[in-house]
Amino acid sequence: MAEKKYALVLGAGGFIGGHLAVKLKKEGFWVRGVDLKHHEFRGLEVDDFVIGDLRNAEVVNNVIDRNFDEVYQLAADMGGAGYIFTGEHDADVMHNSASINLNVAKRGVEAKIKKLFYSSSACMYPAYNQLDPSRPDLSEESAYPAAPDSEYGWEKLFSERMYLSYNRNYGLNMRIARFHNIFGPYGTWKGGKEKAPAAICRKVALAPENGEIEIWGDGRQTRSFLYIDECLEGIRRLMDCDTFAGPVNIGSDEMVTINQLVEYVMQIAAKKLTVRHIEGPLGVRGRNSDNRLIKEKLGWAPSQSLYKGLEKTFKWIREKIDLNE
Repeated sequence: MAEKKYALVLGAGGFIGGHLAVKLKKEGFWVRGVDLKHHEFRGLEVDDFVIGDLRNAEVVNNVIDRNFDEVYQLAADMGGAGYIFTGEHDADVMHNSASINLNVAKRGVEAKIKKLFYSSSACMYPAYNQLDPSRPDLSEESAYPAAPDSEYGWEKLFSERMYLSYNRNYGLNMRIARFHNIFGPYGTWKGGKEKAPAAICRKVALAPENGEIEIWGDGRQTRSFLYIDECLEGIRRLMDCDTFAGPVNIGSDEMVTINQLVEYVMQIAAKKLTVRHIEGPLGVRGRNSDNRLIKEKLGWAPSQSLYKGLEKTFKWIREKIDLNE
């Protein structure tokens, strides 16, 4: 009989963390989740869930109370463009996330945890490589010279380097992935912290037939969006690999314009709407995951179509709206 493995998911009350905690439990792990709050949209059937502020070193020391087999650090102060790119939250974003990561790295060494996964972001890539919406350069080695487009990105870059330093100096067994616009059900879909797929699904679902929706910018900026199940598969494959630690992109290489994204959602909803382009926070002009390294090192890369993921996400958001949530 295989020995029970113990996993800790920091940020389990969030979108990706919640999905990951559920997946690990289904795989047979004993799972502890930690967050400031319970998951907003689902009950997590984990073995232990701790409400705690990971900016507090004492809380981190208490929840990392054993040499966990796997620790997943996804806790961060973050949101979509309406939160990250306004400049109004920069100090909180940097202080809150850096505090968490500093606490986790130190305690991880003390507790002799066996593996630690850190969720970085495509936002750490240089803005100067993302000016051309048709040809963004986001290969892993393009990260330097550093010039992220937001303080959120700078904090992610700092924490990557901090964790890698702990690996070199203290032997902390790291895995690092740079996420590219992860989306799907059970995520924030209103209130200002939602990301583009959820925001567009909500706007289209709420709009009357032949009505109008507003989109920030000219809609020609490009992005790629990765469905949550593919993200989880990438995380687990990276964590199970003993020959490669990252950093590596986990994202889709199916690049679309925001206008195309809107068209997809309108097709799914069977609605024809007018799009009005307005001023708003945008981020970089072009972003797309470069998946050459993940294919080389893990023999795998995400492949599910954006459209298929949007169908599932729209259905879930439509149901939330129908329930007047």
